[in-house]
Amino acid sequence: MTRQELIDNIRRKKSFLCVGLDTDLKKIPEHLLREEEDPIFAFNKAIIDATAPYCVAYKPNLAFYEAFGLEGLIAFDKTVRYLRENYPDQFIIADAKRGDIGNTSAMYARTFFEEYEVDAVTVAPYMGEDSVTPFLGYEGKWVILLALTSNKGSQDFQLTENTKGERLFEKVLRKSQEWADSEQMMYVVGATQGQAFEDIRKIVPHHFLLVPGIGAQGGSLEEVCKYGMTKECGLIVNSSRAIIYADKTKNFAQVAGEKAKEVADQMAELLKW
Repeated sequence: MTRQELIDNIRRKKSFLCVGLDTDLKKIPEHLLREEEDPIFAFNKAIIDATAPYCVAYKPNLAFYEAFGLEGLIAFDKTVRYLRENYPDQFIIADAKRGDIGNTSAMYARTFFEEYEVDAVTVAPYMGEDSVTPFLGYEGKWVILLALTSNKGSQDFQLTENTKGERLFEKVLRKSQEWADSEQMMYVVGATQGQAFEDIRKIVPHHFLLVPGIGAQGGSLEEVCKYGMTKECGLIVNSSRAIIYADKTKNFAQVAGEKAKEVADQMAELLKW
């Protein structure tokens, strides 16, 4: 998916919501475990069908599928294929946080862009340029680089300063722009970082930001938009648990759809269009 196609979808739906598919067999409704041969995919399918009108992206977190071995990976593959066949306008993000030496990264890139055919993959930048560039050789595919995350431990490294007062996440933003432009690279910035979005926009004024952390993690959508939104929106805001686990009865999908609509309605009001 190109940048313009993504922008057009946001404009058409008046939403920049991404639904995180962090599907855990210990948290999904119990009736699916009894009734479904593949409860992970059954859960995902129901969530997708209910929320697709209100979002522009889905973000399955690979850890939640790899934890269940081959069956989990089959469910991930079926989920991606279901989206491709039934909701081709959705931006699919493999939240895999890969990043290794060049030949290993090349295989990760082949996995997600050739085998699974997702639109984007999250990548850790710690090992530098040659761990990231193998993901950039695919037309219409995206790298979403970890920049400033929402977890408590982000302070351990990401906020540390060098002798010039430059924070590590700022160096990541500046250096990575030598590898790709805003047509192929996005950045992960946690919603709980608040006013730091203002500093980030000084360095990357045009790049899209993938923003986890609203909902269950307590990030403010209004604050994210105040400091991070651009004239083209420039945001994909993710919500996972607050939507997909809002209900554990047989009405779980309907409730998830209602929660997604609530967020999308807020987004429509905040868009500067």
